[in-house]
Amino acid sequence: MRMLRGNALSFLTFMPIAAAAESAFAAPVAVPEEKPKTAGKILFVVTSHGELGNTGRKTGYWLSEVTRPWKVLKDAGYEIDFMSPKGGECPVEGQNPSDPVNKAFAQDLSAQKKINFTIKPSEVKPEEYKAIFFAGGHGVMWDFPDNKELAAITSKIYENGGVVAAVCHGPAALINVKLSNGKFLVDGKKINSFTNSEEKGIGLDKVVPFALETALVKRGAKFQSSDNFQSHVVVNDRVITGQNPMSATAVGDAIRIALQN
Repeated sequence: MRMLRGNALSFLTFMPIAAAAESAFAAPVAVPEEKPKTAGKILFVVTSHGELGNTGRKTGYWLSEVTRPWKVLKDAGYEIDFMSPKGGECPVEGQNPSDPVNKAFAQDLSAQKKINFTIKPSEVKPEEYKAIFFAGGHGVMWDFPDNKELAAITSKIYENGGVVAAVCHGPAALINVKLSNGKFLVDGKKINSFTNSEEKGIGLDKVVPFALETALVKRGAKFQSSDNFQSHVVVNDRVITGQNPMSATAVGDAIRIALQN
């Protein structure tokens, strides 16, 4: 009996040790990776078009019109996605690698992955975004205005209470955006963009497919502008527009302020 009792006690003592040893070699439980918290998501849109009319010259999106708003909004805690009409890699102009903001953008691995592999409009869920921003560059004059998918995404974000913004030639994307009441988004709103005078000043008024300022006015926009190549930003009922590349940082600031109010 004493021997049996001893064996039983040894067995009971060994059980938790064995259980502990078994658990030590068990497969680890997968823990979902937590994404860093952000202030919300903003959709940046760039052109897929790289030919400057019939000039034989190249065009694309203007780099500083992306990097400057990106810097402002990234520093404010927003997550930025990049979309283009065709998706994938997009043509770029206005590159200045010595510019500190451009350099920071080039060194940001997340931004580089997204700008080099832009998503298509069909992959976008408008309800996920607090704002949509259209960067300029002459390429947009060919592939923004008549793109129905871009117009539909813009309208949904705006009617969900979001901000719609654009700079320089970027407002070309707003020309044919209609709201659910049948009115054009820009109708009756104060709007600006790259002006007819600025286009003529750089000698491309006969190259672009249409005059942007004139097209916006025809849609009912109350066009606002400053002298050529001066920073000018207009904010009207969650629609923010900047006149030229010099306005890009101020557009980013205006988006940030609109989202925080």
